Amino acid sequence: MKKFEFLEHTADVYVAAYGATFEEAFENAALAMFETMTDTKTIRPELKETVEIAGEDEYALLYSWLEALLLKFEVEGKLYSKFNVKIRKKPEGYTLIAEIFGEPFDPEKHPSKVAVKAVTYHRMEIAKKDGGFSVKFILDI
Repeated sequence: MKKFEFLEHTADVYVAAYGATFEEAFENAALAMFETMTDTKTIRPELKETVEIAGEDEYALLYSWLEALLLKFEVEGKLYSKFNVKIRKKPEGYTLIAEIFGEPFDPEKHPSKVAVKAVTYHRMEIAKKDGGFSVKFILDI
């Protein structure tokens, strides 16, 4: 199963990410976002950090997950290439706890592709089918 693909979109980046589990689809969504910015094969998983977020539903959780990672890049200047996501459903919504692995951005090492401005809800989809999960979302560039 492929991890993700970039779908046709006229102005922004439209991503479909896949996984055997809901968590794996979220991991691959994060990988796709960073692949939009640079070649993720150049990102060594030297630093380990933890991210915790909550969302009222699966869509809010996906949005908040990607937004938290984008914020870490924008504020702390870090890129990530490996993710271990755990998602729990609770009466008030969902929680996500993830270990994320990466390193500080180095323009000599990490080739710049496209600057991601924001994550959007536009055309966001989350589906379970054929024994796996898919998530689709648009990145504003």
